[in-house]
Amino acid sequence: MMRRGLSILLLCLLAAPLPAAEVVVLGLFKDFAVLEVDGKRYRLRRGESTPEGIRLVSADSEQAVLEMDGRRETHRLGSRIRVGGAARPAAGKAPAEVRIWPSRGMYVTAGSVNGHPVTFLVDTGASWVAMGEALAKRLGIDYRYRGEPGVAQTANGPVRVYRVTLDRVKVGGLELRNVQGAVLEGGMGGEVLLGQSFLNRTTMVREGQALILRKRF
Repeated sequence: MMRRGLSILLLCLLAAPLPAAEVVVLGLFKDFAVLEVDGKRYRLRRGESTPEGIRLVSADSEQAVLEMDGRRETHRLGSRIRVGGAARPAAGKAPAEVRIWPSRGMYVTAGSVNGHPVTFLVDTGASWVAMGEALAKRLGIDYRYRGEPGVAQTANGPVRVYRVTLDRVKVGGLELRNVQGAVLEGGMGGEVLLGQSFLNRTTMVREGQALILRKRF
């Protein structure tokens, strides 16, 4: 009798709907995705779930299959999904905008350069989409052969820099092609500075604490 009662309780728990939440698909890559659930960001590999019970079934650079409330749905980059008692919109074309929330006073978001996942730090004072040479090598950017050498002034003094053209820069639902970038010699954090060579091709607006970038048509 006790075993039967436990079985019924377990079935009820499994059938319980997810709490109401808004899910945003921030990043899509081979076999993993970046989701935001009510402002909390999660990096999920295939088969992993958020604490709210949203499981990533599969993912590639175009779309993700998510399991929510016992149902599997396919969503594209930038999709916003309501779960837990509200009707969910059908997956559609990713909106040409991205909403970025501050983290410790800085606007940091997931994205990709030439199809490779990176973390962007929005820097309106940077002229280009800039990165250190170690990261550039990991991304396969042949900056010494294809780049244009020069010198840039930084807080630590002049630094040798290579101007490059990045084929694709993607942030949320925004993807721009042929973006001017820069590779700085020496040490630099693992983040990519999202500078004016990208930002100037968008419109930036503030809604509360959120920074919203919209693609200019």
